[in-house]
Amino acid sequence: MVNSGDMNGSGNLMDFLDEPFPDVGTYEDFHTIDWLREKSRDTDRHRKITSKSKESIWEFIKSLLDAWSGWVVMLLIGLLAGTLAGVIDLAVDWMTDLKEGVCLSAFWYSHEQCCWTSNETTFDDRDKCPQWQKWSELLVSQSEGASAYILNYFLYIMWALCFAFLAVSLVRVFAPYACGSGIPEIKTILSGFIIRGYLGKWTLLIKTVTLVLVVSSGLSLGKEGPLVHVACCCGNFFSSLFSKYSKNEGKRREVLSAAAAAGVSVAFGAPIGGVLFSLEEVSYYFPLKTLWRSFFAALVAAFTLRSINPFGNSRLVLFYVEYHTPWYMAELFPFILLGVFGGLWGTLFIRCNIAWCRRRKTTRLGKYPVLEVILITAITAIIAYPNPYTRRSTSELISELFNDCGALESSQLCDYINDPNMTRPVDDIPDRPAGPGVYSAMWQLALALVFKIVITIFTFGMKIPSGLFIPSMAVGAMAGRMVGIGVEQLAYHHHDWIIFRNWCRPGADCVTPGLYAMVGAAACLGGVTRMTVSLVVIMFELTGGLEYIVPLMAAAVTSKWVADAFGKEGIYEAHIHLNGYPFLDVKDEFTHRTLATDVMRPRRGEAPLSVLTQDSMTVEDVETLIKETDYNGFPVVVSKDSERLIGFAQRRELILAIKNARQRQDGVVSNSIVYFTEDPPELPPNSPHPLKLRRILNLSPFTVTDHTPMETVVDIFRKLGLRQCLVTRSGRLLGIITKKDVLRHMAQMANQDPESIMFN
Repeated sequence: MVNSGDMNGSGNLMDFLDEPFPDVGTYEDFHTIDWLREKSRDTDRHRKITSKSKESIWEFIKSLLDAWSGWVVMLLIGLLAGTLAGVIDLAVDWMTDLKEGVCLSAFWYSHEQCCWTSNETTFDDRDKCPQWQKWSELLVSQSEGASAYILNYFLYIMWALCFAFLAVSLVRVFAPYACGSGIPEIKTILSGFIIRGYLGKWTLLIKTVTLVLVVSSGLSLGKEGPLVHVACCCGNFFSSLFSKYSKNEGKRREVLSAAAAAGVSVAFGAPIGGVLFSLEEVSYYFPLKTLWRSFFAALVAAFTLRSINPFGNSRLVLFYVEYHTPWYMAELFPFILLGVFGGLWGTLFIRCNIAWCRRRKTTRLGKYPVLEVILITAITAIIAYPNPYTRRSTSELISELFNDCGALESSQLCDYINDPNMTRPVDDIPDRPAGPGVYSAMWQLALALVFKIVITIFTFGMKIPSGLFIPSMAVGAMAGRMVGIGVEQLAYHHHDWIIFRNWCRPGADCVTPGLYAMVGAAACLGGVTRMTVSLVVIMFELTGGLEYIVPLMAAAVTSKWVADAFGKEGIYEAHIHLNGYPFLDVKDEFTHRTLATDVMRPRRGEAPLSVLTQDSMTVEDVETLIKETDYNGFPVVVSKDSERLIGFAQRRELILAIKNARQRQDGVVSNSIVYFTEDPPELPPNSPHPLKLRRILNLSPFTVTDHTPMETVVDIFRKLGLRQCLVTRSGRLLGIITKKDVLRHMAQMANQDPESIMFN
């Protein structure tokens, strides 16, 4: 039924004339690569290097350098990604604090760094030091009162608007591809699609700079998703330095898969989670060799970030926590409830955000991206400033929500009523009744939660770098912390209830609200992205707590089940479909009983298939066919009458071959016969010199019969990464199925608009 032939049957693809020339084997923008062909070319290259290595010591050294080039690229990616992540973290820290005040002793210090260096800071007032001054103190010498508050409020909004305007202007003018999260496009590129410039040097530079600006502006977005894009730009840059990767799009994608792992490694300080994220979420083709290299790149990136130590706590992330209390079986019920909340939030967010992004694409709103960013920033800053939980950076908020209340905590969330007779170690403070600070914090958190849910829907997808991990985690952490405090107070006031009696005696420390925040964060992130394994690993690497894997797993699985009940797509897949990228998802199932003949082109009533014959067309005929059609390639048949299939010729290589032949070979003119056979055809005397193009002919194109079930065809396209597949019956060519035909058919079967699959 399926005939793949010998993968190397196409001959040496590089030398279809006497010697290779530039651009052969490359692809045009917005085209899909042929994975089988790339694999075949790499096998040929490797075979050539191996055979040459036996000829001399120098060739042997060159073969060793070729073998090690992969590890060198990984080392360079890890070093650059880790350095950029550290610089971004330090810059965000400083610029976020710049909205509220400035350090007089050194203006480049953040609030925390400024007060570290002060000798006049007490432990109780560790956030206050003479060197750090709010804008009102600096400008009007007032720190309290209505006028000081209004001035600080006004300057907070002005700084936020300034940062956001600068970011959107830089993206618009210098690198339009630097906007968004980048993960939907990375997934599409890794599946074999070409988007030139998406991973370019300008994109890398502008995305790094604007990422600092937008996170500092206080918008409801994170830097974690865009860091994956930044790391992949690093991967693309370094792979272009080595011909092994720059000349083979398949090999380049192996490097990009590893770079994505390094990106998550530095975003969360989770090297193993990064490797699993690349495997589970973004990669399309992930051989075992790529797994090892991803691990190495993630390790180097994490080590580099740890050396920079951007948070000053010798940790890779801002929200590293350690809990001292075990969890109990009865707590699984609220953990599962948080999973349900995460799934529902994920569904709500995806539907609302996609509806808003579609509206942006189809209405006049999309024509004014700068105005939209300014408007959303202004609304965010105006509403965020009065509430201390939305005023600070989202990472700091998550850090506070994850924290366990120790004896030294000064947060409102830790304002419990202490027993004066308590004499216990610092780490084991018993459950206590909530004080007024906790109740006011609960109200502020509830308002912050509603605000975050609404504003994130409108923020994600604007023409600025915008990650979704941190806002999703913040939503879950706020909900989780409130549930945790509720369970804690219930256990304290009703410890005689049957569910608390066995594990929560009076005076015991039995409920950790910070753990609930962590579980809620995992649930919401899982609901939006539909990650499971990598999510749990990232979360326990974040917290360093192996014993909390079961609550995290329960919440992640529950949120995925609940979200999947309303729709199988995660946010990244939804944005891929919205943008019309030709992405064939491995996770989708095709269960319809259609055949290859129902999908192939040409259909009944359509013009016959454009084909080349093996020895009866002139150069002019071939050039006319290329000019009049926009197909990526043409089947080659014995003759138009027999239609017996010989092979397949790529459009780009036909153009290059004819152009090169006209320049280099004497006697090749417009009425020269083009032939794809070994021996030239018999020509009348005085005929112009014929042109042999057998070397560009793929003699083993993938073929299926017209009665092959589409279920099998879809599987072949997924697993082998084909661009096109020819349909035959008894060796006669009937039609062709391309990747876009498959995607259109799948959309039609799912009652969607088949034209929505086209890239826009």
